[in-house]
Amino acid sequence: MDHIILSRLQFALTAMFHILWPVLTIGLSLFLVVMEGLWLKTRNEMYYRHARFWTRLFILNFAVGVVSGIPMEFQFGTNWAAFSKAGGDIFGHLLGFEATMAFMLEAAFLGIMIWGWKRVSPRMHFFATAMVAFGSSLSAFWIMSANAWMQTPAGGIFQNGQYVTTSSLAAIFNPDMPWGVSHMWIACLEITTFVIGGISAWCLLTKRHVSFFLKSFKIVVIGAVFITPLQIYLGDGSGLEVAKNQPAKLAAMESHWHTNPPGTPAAWNILAWPDKAKQENRWAIRIPYVLSLLDTRSLTGQVKGLREFAAEDQPPIWLPFYAFRVMVGLGLLFFFLMIWTLWAWKKGRLKPDIVSRQKLLLLSWMAALPLSYLAMESGWVTREVGRQPWIIYGVLRTQEAASSLPAYPVASSLIVLGLIYTGLLGFFLLFAWFIIYKGPEQAAS
Repeated sequence: MDHIILSRLQFALTAMFHILWPVLTIGLSLFLVVMEGLWLKTRNEMYYRHARFWTRLFILNFAVGVVSGIPMEFQFGTNWAAFSKAGGDIFGHLLGFEATMAFMLEAAFLGIMIWGWKRVSPRMHFFATAMVAFGSSLSAFWIMSANAWMQTPAGGIFQNGQYVTTSSLAAIFNPDMPWGVSHMWIACLEITTFVIGGISAWCLLTKRHVSFFLKSFKIVVIGAVFITPLQIYLGDGSGLEVAKNQPAKLAAMESHWHTNPPGTPAAWNILAWPDKAKQENRWAIRIPYVLSLLDTRSLTGQVKGLREFAAEDQPPIWLPFYAFRVMVGLGLLFFFLMIWTLWAWKKGRLKPDIVSRQKLLLLSWMAALPLSYLAMESGWVTREVGRQPWIIYGVLRTQEAASSLPAYPVASSLIVLGLIYTGLLGFFLLFAWFIIYKGPEQAAS
């Protein structure tokens, strides 16, 4: 492999590992705000115990997230220096805003949130928790705005190998930003819903602290009622934005090779065997009319095919095509899991004395925990691989953005990072198990 492929693999490793942690940080911090707010309002000790228990998991998750993100930042200078030079006038500023506005706000109040229970008033502690949650969400806004700018660059002109800013607002609020930010932020809430729900389901199945974890389970089920359908809606809106601004990516996501003639429908490929060399699918299972309806809101709307684009401008097909289907399929499964759980609740099957008998339901929630992360990672594969061969869409190619490095040190650092991340994951799982096994505090202190 050459240094460009190795650099791409290294960044993919660091990005896909690092993203595991901020998503839970964002969602869990908001859950803590809700729990602490309910405690302040009702003085019900159960909510206090929830705030204390889930804060422990939040701290562990936050720590691994900070450590895992450091190598990714350095790669912009080591492996992608040409990209940093070309897009630094915008991209660098957006990441700088994230560090100074969001991460520093989060870090400033984190100490009060962790150690301030007996040192500040309850209202001051609640304010600190809210600021940590706000900082986490603000961080997501800036990072997703920067990534969205790579998808739909705006607010400047590309000259002499550098993107020069003419409008910071246009760069920040680029066409992909509203859908990218909202879709990812709701993904954070959805993953948190299934992390808390999955852990609670395991404790209910094993009859550990039933009243405590039944409370958290029911709270996230209520959250899922709003989150799962909203995420489907946002995913659909994101697809429309891709069809408008990144038609080659859309065609790759659907393995759609031939532009349908005016007045004729475009079929949707459920499954297919794309063959880029022949510029067609070897076989496909198709549903007539559906692709036109999804992407144009018309039964006979025209959808551009991959053959409209030069071969060197076409994205890879296999990864975005199947990653997209994994993401969509899991999103629909989560929605139906929410419906199933509501039905069981209505039938009175989520009562403390009988909830542990709902084995299939609880096992499904446990399975949803890792599957929610798989859905998120599949979405990122679709988003990033579908943008290729561009690192800044339509402006700068990925192969032109990489630093000129020997392959050996890139390969060595890739292996070392893989070992470090494996150790970090093992560390997290071990200590998370200790936290869950120990269970909640029994009384407020």
